[in-house]
Amino acid sequence: MNRIVLLHAFPVNRHLWDEQVEYLTKAGRRVLAPDLAGFGDSQPPQDSTMTALAEQVLMQVGRPSVFAGLSMGGYILMEILRQHPEMVTGAIFMDTKAVADTDEARAQRLQVADAVLATGRTDELAEAMLPRLLGESTRSNNPGVVEQVRAWIEAAPPEAVASAQRAMADRPDSVSTLRRYEGPALVVWGSEDTISPSADQQVMLDAMPQAVGREIPDAGHLTAIEQPSAVNDVLLEVLTDWQ
Repeated sequence: MNRIVLLHAFPVNRHLWDEQVEYLTKAGRRVLAPDLAGFGDSQPPQDSTMTALAEQVLMQVGRPSVFAGLSMGGYILMEILRQHPEMVTGAIFMDTKAVADTDEARAQRLQVADAVLATGRTDELAEAMLPRLLGESTRSNNPGVVEQVRAWIEAAPPEAVASAQRAMADRPDSVSTLRRYEGPALVVWGSEDTISPSADQQVMLDAMPQAVGREIPDAGHLTAIEQPSAVNDVLLEVLTDWQ
């Protein structure tokens, strides 16, 4: 039976996946949801590169698995496919994108990295990111999720935030990596995601003709916590199909 490794988004932690871990475990699936790159209980990365972040994940995983990466987790999954494709028995890309940052996006990431290190705080980052991370439906109808995500961001160590931003800013374009991948694949995105909109998802679907695409209604960028039941159903469905 396939084990699934859940890689969380920036700048939160493994608890983004709590409902998926509970649901899939009860369904008899083996699940690993590690903290990434200095977030939560994990150790800081050796350096600010996607390669270092991927290697840190693989040290915990240890053997071939299905991987699901949401946002930054998706970037790490692409790096694992680039460096160690033999470790991936199935790839699930959620609210992420394969193209590299534009010059403007890269400069903004580096500015955020410098700012959080200068202030030693992430509360301003939380205030700036919440409207983009969460869809309008969630912000209007689910204040508990908004406050939970805010708390996770405010708890994120500034050093981890800065390191992750620098790694994401320098990540390469991964479209060619996805074209080389021939295993089973799923692309998932929220209907209200403005960070990784449907056009970015189509690029990945075009690169992987074998991939299935699923849009999650009434969700923004953090689909796993915004619409957990819908995400749970999709993950269990593909795990069942791929076993």
